[in-house]
Amino acid sequence: MGKYDNEVCRQARQFKRKYPFTVTWRLKKHARIVNIHMNPDEKILYVFTAQKNDNPFDLFSSCVVVLTNRRLLIGRKRLFFGYFLDAITPDMFNDLSVISCVLWGKIHIDTVKEFVTLSNISKRALPEIETQVTTYMMHEKKRMGFNK
Repeated sequence: MGKYDNEVCRQARQFKRKYPFTVTWRLKKHARIVNIHMNPDEKILYVFTAQKNDNPFDLFSSCVVVLTNRRLLIGRKRLFFGYFLDAITPDMFNDLSVISCVLWGKIHIDTVKEFVTLSNISKRALPEIETQVTTYMMHEKKRMGFNK
């Protein structure tokens, strides 16, 4: 059990309480995956939960998304064996778009290598997520000299 286990899980549960219509579960398992891959000098800035897929009817791709002072981590524990982890660094980040549907919303993150879709998020949470992620990424890209 690492030093971030409780913090990532606590913030994920806090997000889930604040936005109960977001469809996620197994938060502790997903949080542990992110914790395994966090570096000792990383600080947690923001945590939210979602489904990492583009299908609103696929409810089995639950994940925890952690914005740190270095990157965005998406952790998913598989049901039986193994896990998935995606890391998006500011230099790989291109764009973020928000789609609000009838019941839930989606966040599309465009990176240099792939297109990530986070779905089944409470519509009320979308502005907060967009603000947190884009503010951090644009600040870091400017600091790194990408946007002059």
